[in-house]
Amino acid sequence: MYEPVLLQMGSESLLSNMWIILFLILFLVPMLQRRYLEQSRRRLLVKMGKRRKSVVVTLIHRQEVLSFLGIPLARYIDIDDSEQVLRAIRTTPKDVPIDLILHTPGGLALAATQIALALKAHPARKTVIIPHYAMSGGTLIALAVDEIIMDPHAALGPVDPQLGDQTGSYPATSLVRLLERKKIDEVDDKTIVLADQAEKALRQMDGLVKTILDGRCDGDKVAQIIEEFVSGKYTHDHPFLAEDARRLLGECVKTDVPAEVYDLMKLYRMEVARRRPGVEYVPVTGK
Repeated sequence: MYEPVLLQMGSESLLSNMWIILFLILFLVPMLQRRYLEQSRRRLLVKMGKRRKSVVVTLIHRQEVLSFLGIPLARYIDIDDSEQVLRAIRTTPKDVPIDLILHTPGGLALAATQIALALKAHPARKTVIIPHYAMSGGTLIALAVDEIIMDPHAALGPVDPQLGDQTGSYPATSLVRLLERKKIDEVDDKTIVLADQAEKALRQMDGLVKTILDGRCDGDKVAQIIEEFVSGKYTHDHPFLAEDARRLLGECVKTDVPAEVYDLMKLYRMEVARRRPGVEYVPVTGK
């Protein structure tokens, strides 16, 4: 008479155990996968650093698979990124080269400026490696180094300032030209304020690029670079491929991207965690 009760208790126990096992699988598998990816990336960074005798830092913002409830979430250069990259630069001995792997659509101007100036100040050789693209703020960072290694079809982009509000973003040069083409009484106060800020932003970016390029280019070359990258001559997503970059920046642009970089990018594409590492590096422990 107790057999059905025992069977029921046994099935409930089995079901409970199955839920526990399922929970452990759902919890442990992503954790183990992240651990594997972190170790794999670290091995590649160490291998590349030893071969190139440098500290290898990544600033990688993959956009393809990061999502929340099926809605893609974009990654950009932010203050957290600049804080970590500055820490990597600060802890690198002054006589050790730095290789920065860049894959980013750009981001916060302040963060990109901090990284660019910190790289420029590092005494040893600095190299930026671009496997796919480094637009906007990423290009600003690339302008600060001694050597840019790009895939032949990788892209840099304009660094012309963009201003906006909740309704959208507008090129600074377009806002300035708007006031030149319309009478002041035909323009609303908000647009006038934006145009004033746009004019200041253009002056600031012009001065920043001159500071970054100081000592590397003569006056005529700096003026040409500013005309191409800062003046608003192109749309903000205009690509400067490796051939265009070499024409503008000279022989410092090369196309021999290390094989480890392509292998590294595959490991970032596999990650599906909500917050993936944008910046990674392995500190120097000794020569």
